[in-house]
Amino acid sequence: MKNHIVSAFRLTFVMLVIVGIYLIIVYGGSKVLPTQGNAEIINYKGQKFYANIGQEFKSNQYFHGRPSSVNYNAAGSGGSNKGPSNKEYLEIVQKRIDTLRLQNPDMRSTKVPVELVTASGSGLDPDISQEGALYQVKRIARLRNLSEDQIKNLITTQTEKPFLGLFGPSKVNVLKLNIALDQLK
Repeated sequence: MKNHIVSAFRLTFVMLVIVGIYLIIVYGGSKVLPTQGNAEIINYKGQKFYANIGQEFKSNQYFHGRPSSVNYNAAGSGGSNKGPSNKEYLEIVQKRIDTLRLQNPDMRSTKVPVELVTASGSGLDPDISQEGALYQVKRIARLRNLSEDQIKNLITTQTEKPFLGLFGPSKVNVLKLNIALDQLK
């Protein structure tokens, strides 16, 4: 019995060391990131927004981000778990495509960027591709009485390049893009 207790304590000590080293590596690694592992908070017009969490923009004068399967509720993050062979899921995506084409009539013949009609795994993705933003340029330029070149330049300045030029795709944070859009006028 005594041998088992000593072995259990040794194993516990070794695991504490391994897990402790792992936590130090993860914590240290997060401090290298641009936000240093913290949420990016934006104060705008007296309200606090988290740039790391997708926001819903209903007005057609704004860029729309990815749909959310959890209604943008950060407390209930999660996907729908419905795959591409699920009939109900395909109907939802088709409705999103139809709505997007109604909102952007000038883009009817253009391929719809996938992130504008499918939710992410968390349901809270704050970013879209540059193509997803460019798809919406004509609508926004028309509704805001701005030139398409102004909107395209705004998208270019708001595009975040891959981390260290290697990791991940270029992306546009929809919240930051819409705030910059409001500041154009």
